Amino acid sequence: MWPVGRLRIPSQDKLTAGIILLLQETMTVTGAASLPVPVLEVIFSYLDLPDLLSCALVCKAWHNCLNDENSLVWKLQCLRKLTKEASNGELLSLVPTYKGKLRAFYHSFNPGDCSRNVYIKQNGFTLHRNPVAQSTGGARGRREFQSGRHAWEVWWEGPLGTVAVVGLATKNAPMHCQGYVALLGSNDQSWGWNLVDNYLIHNGDHQGNFPQCNNAPKYEVGEKIRVILDMEDNYVAFERGYEFLGVAFRGLPDEQLYPAISAVYGNTEVTMVYLGEPLDG
Repeated sequence: MWPVGRLRIPSQDKLTAGIILLLQETMTVTGAASLPVPVLEVIFSYLDLPDLLSCALVCKAWHNCLNDENSLVWKLQCLRKLTKEASNGELLSLVPTYKGKLRAFYHSFNPGDCSRNVYIKQNGFTLHRNPVAQSTGGARGRREFQSGRHAWEVWWEGPLGTVAVVGLATKNAPMHCQGYVALLGSNDQSWGWNLVDNYLIHNGDHQGNFPQCNNAPKYEVGEKIRVILDMEDNYVAFERGYEFLGVAFRGLPDEQLYPAISAVYGNTEVTMVYLGEPLDG
C-alpha cells in the first residue's frame, strides 16, 4: 500500500482537499478496499487527473476501479472536460472508451503553443487559421513523446492552399513565419509531409516523394491521415483511408517530439485526434 503522502492536496480547491481528506480516513488496508465500487467512482469523479493517478497507486481495489476505461469516473471526467460536440458527436467516434476520449483531449492541439494567426476552436480538437496574408502558421500538440508507440489522425476541413504539412516537431521548431512556406520541415527541428505536392521535407530540403509510388493520389479535404510514431525504432509512418503508405522518416532523434501541422490558407481548419497505441501489434 502506498503512503498517504502520495496524495496531492491542492490548497486552492477546498472541495478536492475535503474529498482527499475523506479518502485518507479510509486508508488502512481494510478501509481502502472496503468502500463499494459505486461509492469510489462517485468520489473519484470529483478529483483531477494528477490525484487520480496517485489514487491508482494506493491499493489494488482503487487501481482496479480506475483501470476500467468506461467506468463512471471517466464518464464524468469527460463531461467536465469535453464539450458536447466532442463527447457526443462524430469527432471522437474512433475512440471507444471514456478514458480514451479524455486522453485524446490531453493530446490535442495546444492553444498556448501555436502561431499567433491560429486559434483552437471550442471543441478543443480543431484549429482555425486566420486569413492573414503572406504568413504561415503552425501548431503543436499538448503532449510530447519520447518513448513508446503512438497514433493520431489529422484532417483538413477546408482548402489546403499552396502548402499544407503534417508531421512532427521538437519544442524548438518555429510555429510562425512570413510567406507561404512548408514551415514544418523548414529546419532540423521538424519533419513534415506536404499534402499538396506529396513530398517529404526536413532541414529545409526535399527528402523525396511520398508515398513512393507512381501517380500517387493527392489528398482530398476531409480525408483522414493517420500518423504512426514509433519512438522505440525511431521512425514515423503514415496511413490514408486505412491504407498503409509506408515509413516516411527513419532515424528520428531520441528527443521529445510533438505532433504538429503547418497551414497557409485563410479560414481553413485542421482537426487532430490522438488514438493511443497503434493496433498493428
